[in-house]
Amino acid sequence: MTVDRYELGLVIIGVAALVAAWVPAYTARRPLSLPVVLLAFGAVLFVLPFDLISPDPRAHIEFTERITEFGVIVALMGAGLKIDRPFGWKTWSSTWRMLAIAMPITIALTAVLGTTLGGLSAVSALLLGAALAPTDPVLASDVQVGEPTLDEPVDHRAEDEVRFTLTSEGGLNDALAFPFVFLAIGLAETDWDVGYLAEWVAWDLVGRIAIGVVIGWLVGRLLGVVAFRPPGRLSALADTPQGFVAIAATLLAYGTAELVQGYGFLAVFVAAVVLRGTERNHEFQGELHGFSEQMENLLVVGLLLLFGGSLVSGVLDGLTWAGAAVAILLVFVVRPLSGLAALTGTRMERHERWAIAFFGIRGFGSIYYLAYALSSTHFDGARELWAILALTLVISIAVHGISATPVMHVVDRTARRRGSRRRPPSAA
Repeated sequence: MTVDRYELGLVIIGVAALVAAWVPAYTARRPLSLPVVLLAFGAVLFVLPFDLISPDPRAHIEFTERITEFGVIVALMGAGLKIDRPFGWKTWSSTWRMLAIAMPITIALTAVLGTTLGGLSAVSALLLGAALAPTDPVLASDVQVGEPTLDEPVDHRAEDEVRFTLTSEGGLNDALAFPFVFLAIGLAETDWDVGYLAEWVAWDLVGRIAIGVVIGWLVGRLLGVVAFRPPGRLSALADTPQGFVAIAATLLAYGTAELVQGYGFLAVFVAAVVLRGTERNHEFQGELHGFSEQMENLLVVGLLLLFGGSLVSGVLDGLTWAGAAVAILLVFVVRPLSGLAALTGTRMERHERWAIAFFGIRGFGSIYYLAYALSSTHFDGARELWAILALTLVISIAVHGISATPVMHVVDRTARRRGSRRRPPSAA
């Protein structure tokens, strides 16, 4: 009997969705996470004789780029809508440290490991560092802040420093990853000259970031006005239980920023934070976040199934022992050391600094960056790049997924012993 792939796909997605709905309740107090379960499910699924289309990202690079792109922007909107803490230099000081110190160190050390240990060319190693440097907003729900607080007044101190830093870092560090992806692409196509580097600093590192911030702020403010304070006789969007406004905001911010050559990922997160800052106590904020979270969960199911399948479909074919060592060192040495270096000098407790430094979860944003770069120009060692990146993601999903629950329980228990979850962030 011939099995229709489309109908079989519907059954698989239905089963996976049920698993995704049930597993979190089971794993809430256990050293296990939904991504680990779905990753294993995807690997088993594509081993079975169902004649499914190969999910190897190298064979479907444009699809891989687009599906991971969409997954990331939906997750960024959800992450921004969670944050209760007012935006500011002091209130977000831990985030700035992770962006300005930890991330450049991670890129540099990963690139060095890629050339000296992994045998990659300098440009390919730079691309690897840029792709693997940012933490992932898609898979980090177990260590992020919870749903937006709608109490009166909003107490942003309920956001402990660990969860807040990991959430805001995951939302903003794409703004610093993309310039280095562009740098790798540019160096693969041009000579290493001062003129190109000056152009890169002015446009890719500064100009595109500025555009992304401006577009995100404008979209967030515009939707905040339309949603909560419409002019004239227009009804406010907040008067209607239409949570899909969150998707409208996501697409509007991302599309507009990309059309004018800004960083769309940055624009989406900024728009979400600005929108969250408008009428913080309104129940519509919960509608927005709830719908965005449902969309994110659905996408995560599909992405993890495909990624799990890619592991048994050849994406690891180019892996060497040296490449495996690069992946292991990134997760267990490079990220923790760069995170601790960034947080040195803060008033955080030692266990908080270690938790933030350790949970540098890698995920689908990294796949997007690599697919984007490899579809833009030629890089030597593309097979090895995919293999190292895939193994890094597997290690991160497994190690961070298993350790998230017990580690965060320790963080919470220690905070409760002090009588409060966390002091005001301005003390950091």
